[in-house]
Amino acid sequence: MNNWGIPQWLEKEVKERDKLCVYCGIKMIEKTPPNGSGKTVATWEHIINDASIITHENIARCCFACNSSKGIKKLSDWIKSDYCKKNGINKNN
Repeated sequence: MNNWGIPQWLEKEVKERDKLCVYCGIKMIEKTPPNGSGKTVATWEHIINDASIITHENIARCCFACNSSKGIKKLSDWIKSDYCKKNGINKNN
C-alpha cells in the first residue's frame, strides 16, 4: 500500500490505465531525471479531494504540474482557472 492508502491491486490497475495525465494529456514519467524538470512526473490524484474515497473512479494519475495547480480545489472550480485555460484543460477533456 502506498502513502495514500491505495491498495496494491488498484494502484497497479490505475498505473496501467493512466499513462497520460488525466487532465492535460502529456506522457508522464515515474521519476524526475537528474537535472531535469519534475513537471511531467506522475502523481496520484483524488478527483474528488477526499482521501477516504479510494475507488477506481476517484483515483487517477496526473502530472505534477496539474496536481500542483489543482491542489485542494474542487475540480469544477479548478477547470475555470487560468492554468486550465492556458493548457487547454476543460470539462470535455
